[in-house]
Amino acid sequence: MDGVNVIWETAGEITPARRELLQTVQTEDVDSVSDLARRLDRDKSQVSRDLSTLAELGVVTFETAGKRKKPVPAQETLVVEPLV
Repeated sequence: MDGVNVIWETAGEITPARRELLQTVQTEDVDSVSDLARRLDRDKSQVSRDLSTLAELGVVTFETAGKRKKPVPAQETLVVEPLV
C-alpha cells in the first residue's frame, strides 16, 4: 500500500499520548519538537522520547533546519492493528 504505514501493535508502543502526538503532527503545521510540546502542554523531553519511539516504528521522520527538528508524518495514512 503506497502512502500507508501499517503498524502491528504488540507492546503498547502507540499509547494515548503518542496517538495525540501523531494526530497533531498529521493535522497541524508543527515547527519543531518544542512547538509540538507547547501545543500539547507536555514536557519537551517526554515529547522528544515519544517521537523517537515513533521514528523507530517508522511513523514519523524529522526535517532539520539549523537546530530545529520538525516532526513530520512518514506516510499519509497510518493504520494501527493489534497483534493478538
